Amino acid sequence: MKKASAAILTFTLLAGVLAGCTSGKDNESSLANSGTGEAAVSLPWIATKNTTRVNTSDPVEAAVLASRSLWTAQTDSNRPASVILTGADNWQIAAVSADLIHHPSNGPVLYFTEEGLPETTLAELKRLKPRGADSNDGVQVVVVGPVADGVEDELKKLDLKVDNIAGTDPAEIAQAIDAYYAEVSGALPDGVIVGSVDSPEYTLPAVNWIAHMPEPLLYVGKDDIPEATVQALKARGGDADIYIIGPEAAVSARVEQELGGYGRVTRIAGDDPYGNAIAFAKYKDDSNGFGWGITSPGHNLSFLTTEDPMLAVAAAPFSHLGKHAPLIYTKQDGMPDSVMGYMMELQPKYKDSPAEGPYNHAWITGGTAGITERAQSEIDDMLEISPASGDNPHSGH
Repeated sequence: MKKASAAILTFTLLAGVLAGCTSGKDNESSLANSGTGEAAVSLPWIATKNTTRVNTSDPVEAAVLASRSLWTAQTDSNRPASVILTGADNWQIAAVSADLIHHPSNGPVLYFTEEGLPETTLAELKRLKPRGADSNDGVQVVVVGPVADGVEDELKKLDLKVDNIAGTDPAEIAQAIDAYYAEVSGALPDGVIVGSVDSPEYTLPAVNWIAHMPEPLLYVGKDDIPEATVQALKARGGDADIYIIGPEAAVSARVEQELGGYGRVTRIAGDDPYGNAIAFAKYKDDSNGFGWGITSPGHNLSFLTTEDPMLAVAAAPFSHLGKHAPLIYTKQDGMPDSVMGYMMELQPKYKDSPAEGPYNHAWITGGTAGITERAQSEIDDMLEISPASGDNPHSGH
C-alpha cells in the first residue's frame, strides 16, 4: 500500500508540475477525484489509445510541449544540439525555420513574442541545456528573423552560444536558411519545396517534411518568383528537383513554367487544404526517395486545423523524432470526407489477433476549442486496428 500511495502522490505532483505549462479553460480537463478531494487539474497532454493531444492552442506553449515530448533532456544523448528561436507573429519565417530542426541541430523551434522571451520558453531552454552542434562551431541557439527587445539579453544570461539568421523578408530568410543549412551540414540538397508565401493552408504541410529531411522550403508568390528564390535555385546549377506544393490557386501555372528553367518540376496538390495535405503525405518520388509515401497502415500522423499556422510549426518536430508524422488537416468537429477516406486506407487490419499489428497513432495539436473531444474520439476510432474479416473487433479473443 505504501508503494501504491507513493506512486499516486508522484503522479499527482507530476500532473501539477505539467499543469504549469498551460492555462485557460480551453486547456482544462477534469479528473474524477474519486473521493480524494483533489481539485481538477489542467492537462498539458490528453491521450487516448491511439492519439496524444498537445492540449493548448497557445503556439508558445505548444512549441514547449512538443519539445518536452521529444527531448527528455535526461542525458546528453536526448538533449538537442541546437534550439531554433523565432517570432510567434510571422508564420512564413517560422515555417522556413523548421528546416533547422533536422540534424545537426536536432532541436525544436521555440517562440519569442513582441514582448520578449516568454517564461515558458525561457524555462524550456534551461531544461534542455542544448549541447551545441559540433558541425556548427558549438552553436546552441539559432535565432531566426527580427529579434524582439530583450531576447538577446536573456540568452546572454543563460551563457548560450547564439547565432543569428537576420532579415525581415520571408523569401530572403528562406534563401539564407538554405545556405546556412548547406554550410553546417556540408551539402546543398538537390531537392527543394516551393510554396506560396501567401497561402499557409497549402504551404504548411511542407514544414513537417523539411523538419524530417534536408530539403528546404522556398517561397513564391502566386504569379511571381522572388529574386532570393531565384538565387537559391541557381545555386543548384539548373539541376534542382523542384516540388511545388499546392494547386494553381496558390502557385500559378505561369510560375510553374518559369521554375522549369531551374530544374525538374513536380506539382503536388489537392483541390482544397485537406486534399492537398493528403496528396503531400501520399506522394513519393521513387527516383530520389523524396516524399512520405504513406499509403498503408502502421504510421503516425499529425492533426491540426488550418486556423493557426503557428501551431503547425510548433508541431513540426513530431516529424523529426519518434513516430515520424506528416501533417494532416482536419476540421474542428470531425474529419472531412477526404480525410476520412484516407484514414480508411490506413486503417490496420489483422488476420488472427490484434497483437500482430501494425498500429497507427496520431498527434493532435490544439485545445478542445480547436479540435473537439468528439473529433479526437473519431480520429482514435479510425486509427484502431480491426479484423480483416470485418467482424466485431473483439470477437474471438
